[in-house]
Amino acid sequence: MPSPKWLVSFNGSMRALLQRVSQASVTVDGCVTGKIGCGLVVFLGVGRCDTESHAHRVAQKIVQLRIFPDAEGRMNRSLGDVAGELLIVSQFTLYADSTRGNRPSYSEAAKPDIAERLYTFFVSACRAKGFRVATGIFQAPMQVQLVNEGPVTIMYDSES
Repeated sequence: MPSPKWLVSFNGSMRALLQRVSQASVTVDGCVTGKIGCGLVVFLGVGRCDTESHAHRVAQKIVQLRIFPDAEGRMNRSLGDVAGELLIVSQFTLYADSTRGNRPSYSEAAKPDIAERLYTFFVSACRAKGFRVATGIFQAPMQVQLVNEGPVTIMYDSES
């Protein structure tokens, strides 16, 4: 049985789930490791075939997306236009495949060493664009709190 069309389009591409927020934080072992005001929470999933090129493309797209309201309330402003911040959290579960059985498979997610390298590259690429970036801790159990404005939630992958 072939994979659903939406699943095929995500194979071999970095995935980012974006949430427009008025504030957000991530906590590890009771300590806040990252906190932002207005901006985007980026849950980043790294696939087993991803490269620095994918990470760069996703970073570029995210900071240019016009998903913040202008004076008329239309989504017409980018992260830079609103002096927004980024909270980036590694999220391998974006690669969950639950098409067979009830326990998701994560076989398309990158191995931890590759995922951490590309996650770090992605964070650096966002910082190099001049944005304040807060993060969680790679592979740590984290608690993420956020206030989603809109609500606006967008799924983006590097092959879109």
